[in-house]
Amino acid sequence: MRIVTHSGTFHADDVFASVILRAALGDFDFIRTRDAALIATADLVFDVGGVYAPARKRYDHHMRDLPRREDGTPYSSVGLIWRDYGRAALPRFVPGIEESMLDSVWHDVDAGIVLPIDQADNGIATASPSHLALLIEAFNPTWDSIQTYDEAFSEAAGLAHGVLQRACRQAYAEAKAASFVLTAAGAAKTPQKNPHVIVLDRKLPWEKAVFENGLTDLLFVIYPNEDSTSWYCRTIPPEPNSFGQRLSLPESWRGLQEEAFSKAAGISDGVFCHPSGFICGARSQASAIRLAEQAIAAGQAAEAI
Repeated sequence: MRIVTHSGTFHADDVFASVILRAALGDFDFIRTRDAALIATADLVFDVGGVYAPARKRYDHHMRDLPRREDGTPYSSVGLIWRDYGRAALPRFVPGIEESMLDSVWHDVDAGIVLPIDQADNGIATASPSHLALLIEAFNPTWDSIQTYDEAFSEAAGLAHGVLQRACRQAYAEAKAASFVLTAAGAAKTPQKNPHVIVLDRKLPWEKAVFENGLTDLLFVIYPNEDSTSWYCRTIPPEPNSFGQRLSLPESWRGLQEEAFSKAAGISDGVFCHPSGFICGARSQASAIRLAEQAIAAGQAAEAI
């Protein structure tokens, strides 16, 4: 198989597109050229050629009637290649990924990595000096360099591969975490459990799953620290990335540690309560759950007054 893109100066979209195709298709002859004959006879062409025809594996986007996303955002070559080959590439970036996780991971990477490159390449979003698109462009040879553009492209592709692989694995980890959170939320609704408290058996990212799945009844999440020597009781914020609380921990606990905190909270193994009332901890799971239950009872009592 022969795959072609343009020669000379490169941008993030063609670099990342090449990395995706390598992961999806394996070995192929890769040529960077503007030779019309080579472009015409290639098996797949992206970011050059003046033709957008996915059925013929032609993925240029430099034309007046350029391809767009459903929301109207113009595609760059990476958006087009990720759209058609991203799911096939994911098993190479994330070995062992379950088929059921492909769509979730694909969408996360599309939103977090691919879409911003589409926007920057088409000039519809301002790229700050640290924007990924500009970091890739910085690999182009300087005017006084003896390095060829193809050599520089290869170096840039190495960085892009690392970024994309890490983004895919992070998205996969978050998708798995969401599954654990939803299972815990389901368990919280069973008899003898508190429906406002979820208990996780490991530390993992839970906030995204809470908000994306509309778990509005949850008030606290219980989880261990990294070595399971203590357990956290964390309030759930009213919106993502906030230190606010749907229900704050009792004022009488805040800022206390060890024995003083244990006495105030009525447990034997308390560790601390943060002064702002968004998190506290104990040395056992049972005590951490007890802290959440007491905070909920205190909140209900305050509302009844």
